[in-house]
Amino acid sequence: MEKRQHFCQEELRLNQRCAPELYLEVLPIAETDGRFCLNGTGEAADYTLKMRQFPQEGLLANLYSQGKLTTDRLQELAQVIARFHQTTASNEYIRSFGEPAKVREAIDENFQQTEKYIGGPQTQAQFDETRAYNDRLFAEESHLFVERMQGDRIRECHGDLHLDNICLWQDRLWLFDCIEFNEPFRFVDVMYDIAYIIRDLEANDRPDLSTLFLNSYIETTGDWEGLQVLPFYVNRQAYVRAKIVSFLLDDPAVPAADKQKAQETAAVFYRLAWKYSQPRRGGLTLMCGLSGSGKSTTARALACRMGGIQIRSDAVRKHLGGIPLDQRGSDDLYSAEMTQKTYSRLLELGVCWHNEAMR
Repeated sequence: MEKRQHFCQEELRLNQRCAPELYLEVLPIAETDGRFCLNGTGEAADYTLKMRQFPQEGLLANLYSQGKLTTDRLQELAQVIARFHQTTASNEYIRSFGEPAKVREAIDENFQQTEKYIGGPQTQAQFDETRAYNDRLFAEESHLFVERMQGDRIRECHGDLHLDNICLWQDRLWLFDCIEFNEPFRFVDVMYDIAYIIRDLEANDRPDLSTLFLNSYIETTGDWEGLQVLPFYVNRQAYVRAKIVSFLLDDPAVPAADKQKAQETAAVFYRLAWKYSQPRRGGLTLMCGLSGSGKSTTARALACRMGGIQIRSDAVRKHLGGIPLDQRGSDDLYSAEMTQKTYSRLLELGVCWHNEAMR
């Protein structure tokens, strides 16, 4: 009973961070004279969470399937999640979950649990190459996870931020149903959350939308370093999705038609996980021109078409100066010294991501 009450309270606390209008209160289910009463005065027999119901057509997954998930909404979503990540809790204990050994624990289990699906929804080559990618990353690039800890990017995140757990209601975006019962799923890199959105959009053959969303998030937070670990987290979220769907193939109660659909869905996500384990060819495109000539607009369109990361000098400048992107800084922000810092940072980012993509 104590645990039941505790986790109902945790579900309320955590989800009120992003959806206070949906998560209202924890109520006891009391027993009086052999009858159970919600919020009664008798002895509590259980606890439950009171929520506000919203129309299911407001789920972002449903909006996407109906062609109603606009680019403006996706950019708004990126900013909502960015603000959430910038304010959510972090401390030494939470950051400890970013240790490479802890991050890897679930990875090895995933491969153990899915080996039997080789020859079904995934191929031997996909399995071997995806596992080799993860082995190589932890053997050769474990410092990336340590740097994420040091950069305070391991936070008390949502933990299950796919399109079915985000809704549009009363003209606002609400993140709901976060993970309250499992700390390793919640105390994670912010890119762990972002990877769910990237996964869902790319699984539906919309890399242009995933690129638009990602660029909006990265520019808002200034977390360009997160791009070094994002492929790993997309690989992870896609593989976990494939694994969960694959489990339906083992259930004798699932009809044959549903199993066929599950096999096809799992294959999509195994293939996406494999795609993110493959090396990519890097490239760098520089934009220049007079103020107001359309550099950012053109670069944004090119980025969406090419799957690229847009790095705007003005956004970099404001992050260096600690100025919100929607505000104009003082003259000091545009001094010769700050301009030099800005272009040094642009060079650093451009070279870094070019080399990263080439590996």
